[in-house]
Amino acid sequence: MKVGRFLIKRDETDDGYNDPPRPFIEHLIDLRDCLLHCVIAWVLCEIIIIPFAPKITEWIIAPAGLSTDKVQGLGWTAGFSILIKIMLWGGTALSMPFLLFFIMRFVFPGLKRTERSIIVFCLFASTFLFGIGVWMAYAATLEIAIDVLQKINSWVGIKVDIVRLDEHVDIVIKTIIAFGLAFQLPLLLLALGWIGVVPSEALRSRRRIAIVIIFVIAMVLTPPDPVSQILMALPMCVLYEACIWIIRLRELARGDKKKEEDDDEPPAPDDGAD
Repeated sequence: MKVGRFLIKRDETDDGYNDPPRPFIEHLIDLRDCLLHCVIAWVLCEIIIIPFAPKITEWIIAPAGLSTDKVQGLGWTAGFSILIKIMLWGGTALSMPFLLFFIMRFVFPGLKRTERSIIVFCLFASTFLFGIGVWMAYAATLEIAIDVLQKINSWVGIKVDIVRLDEHVDIVIKTIIAFGLAFQLPLLLLALGWIGVVPSEALRSRRRIAIVIIFVIAMVLTPPDPVSQILMALPMCVLYEACIWIIRLRELARGDKKKEEDDDEPPAPDDGAD
């Protein structure tokens, strides 16, 4: 496997594994090294993200179309609180490729070639879907959601001159992460359907229930306005339908392959009995 070749430390055996039996203590040493490398990478990324905190703060405020005069911190510790949140979420996001590298380097030797291929595909697909969710939340949903909330305040008769910075940051981070994670659900269904655990007929027959669940999830994860809930739920419904068709095509291909194998089997020998 070309993609995961740099992760392999030993020669592969005939059965597709590349980790021959070893003493248990060696596995513990490898696990210790993996955890140590992950912790070091995470701490370094937490430190590296600090100089970019002012720009990230501007990036967080930008979707609302608000100026820094309206979004203000209402306490001496407001800046420190925002810095900690940026370090936590930004540093974790920055360290994710390194964490995945060290984890896969530890896990891959114990997996077969096909299993490694599936994991690499799922990682790429998961990253792509998470990126789409983040882009959708930042490019459209946040601005629309905050605009709707402002109009609700105006309609109710509440004038909002100052927005708490920590509250605004919480809404932005929560929405971005919620959209990124919500777009992982179709990948989970696709993986279960691909290995035959969840058939396409089960997904098709429970479509209405799934739509209700999707809207409930969107209601819980998004800001308290109907527009952002709909903006999250509709793409998830489309992805759910796409999963049904992809799993169905997989089932058809698997059925054709099984039929060809049955046709290639030699007929049972005749024992000569009348």
